[in-house]
Amino acid sequence: MLHELYGQLVAINLFELAGLLSGLLCVWLLIRQSIWTWPIGLVYSLVSLVVFMQTKLYSEFGLHIYYAAMNAYGWFYWSRADAQDSSGSLPVTRINRVTGYILLALVALGIPLLAELMLQFTDADMAYADSTITIMSFTAMWMTARKLIENWYVWLLVDIIATIVYIIKGIELYAVLYCVYIGMAIAGLIAWRATLVARERLQETAGI
Repeated sequence: MLHELYGQLVAINLFELAGLLSGLLCVWLLIRQSIWTWPIGLVYSLVSLVVFMQTKLYSEFGLHIYYAAMNAYGWFYWSRADAQDSSGSLPVTRINRVTGYILLALVALGIPLLAELMLQFTDADMAYADSTITIMSFTAMWMTARKLIENWYVWLLVDIIATIVYIIKGIELYAVLYCVYIGMAIAGLIAWRATLVARERLQETAGI
């Protein structure tokens, strides 16, 4: 039994393991609204580039290039003094209706367009599922950087789809990671909503 366990540990892709650990830490810090989520997220993005190139999930390879850029942007945006509230942190806010409709339209158009491009110009597997994860993640990542509470709803759907895809593709550690992300997305939504509601009540009390 010990020999079999050792064999399984040796067989683990070290990049997948690094992605698992940095990804979990990144989301845990995000739930706590810690600015350190962004540099850790940058590490996760760079490690994931190797994993998705190896498994020919090219849409998600491109997605993680975007993730790297958005982690840098989020780090900058959350640290801006003019965007912070009296507690010294960027407040959680709600998305406005116009922005919501624009993002919904971009997602609806982007998924089939990207999938068809992948089918025509690459040997991508599961192009539509891969593109759905990619386009929705593009959207959710921007919403996260802007600290919009609705990002957690989008991430929850992404995590469910990604878990299924990674199981099918045999990326077991990433399947585990995204399965855990499902629970963490729910936890993040609850934590951020509590912060948002408390802030809104304070504003109502102050007559803002």
